[in-house]
Amino acid sequence: MGQELFLRSGKTATPLFSAQAMIDDPEMVVELHCDFIRAGADLISLNAYAATPERLKRDADISLFEPLQKAAIKAALRARDKTQKSVLIAGCLPPLVASYHADLVPPKDQAISSYERIVEQQEAAVDLFIAETLSSVAEARYVCEVVAKTRKPIWVSFTVNDSDGTVLRSGETLKAGVDEAVAANAAAILVNCSTPEAIGQSMAVLSKLNIPFGGMANGYVSASDLKAGGGVDALATRGDFGQDEYADHALGWADKGATLIGGCCGVGPSHIAEIRRRIDIAA
Repeated sequence: MGQELFLRSGKTATPLFSAQAMIDDPEMVVELHCDFIRAGADLISLNAYAATPERLKRDADISLFEPLQKAAIKAALRARDKTQKSVLIAGCLPPLVASYHADLVPPKDQAISSYERIVEQQEAAVDLFIAETLSSVAEARYVCEVVAKTRKPIWVSFTVNDSDGTVLRSGETLKAGVDEAVAANAAAILVNCSTPEAIGQSMAVLSKLNIPFGGMANGYVSASDLKAGGGVDALATRGDFGQDEYADHALGWADKGATLIGGCCGVGPSHIAEIRRRIDIAA
């Protein structure tokens, strides 16, 4: 959502990332959700990735927290109604401070409190939660503890080292993160916001699971180059990330048993449409 909204807006990137669109042009968010649904997506995620208490305190105003959460929910529900498709809507539990920076994960009490605030806003409107772009074992522990108090399933999605898909960006093993999430009753495990090659490597770990697993790659040369509070326009994008190339990677994960396939930064509706087309043909 974030990268596509940035491209569609034609505006300078801000630290608020995808949340900026909820302020500037919420209708654009609705239309992008619709485009993904029409491309064949079975699930969309709330556009609330950057609307955490920690990010808003640093980059904007904490008073925006509830309005942005409510706006993200409204946009997703409107898109589902507008397309008249029975897609699932996932709540969004992102890194609280910054993507890819395990060293900035807040202390447990703070993290639990913030995730509780997010879950409280989203729970009634979503079918499940996706805790995404988690870079450490601790983050998985915190989000699972919070969601366990609800009746909603949680999918836990880690981001891995772009040079070694079996290692989290914290330096811990992906297996350690997976074990933590599985022990906490995660309904599915994914790897996201990493290169497609790294996600391919992660399948060696995920394919040993007895629960659904999958991946959602990004199109950056190196996502870890993003500084905390920085804009995504600082990241270089790959030249080999067209819809055909991405579908080749995604179907390769499916060959290894992945049943949950999506897209992260740089993946647009055309990428999803091509994956959907190939999956439907294979079926």
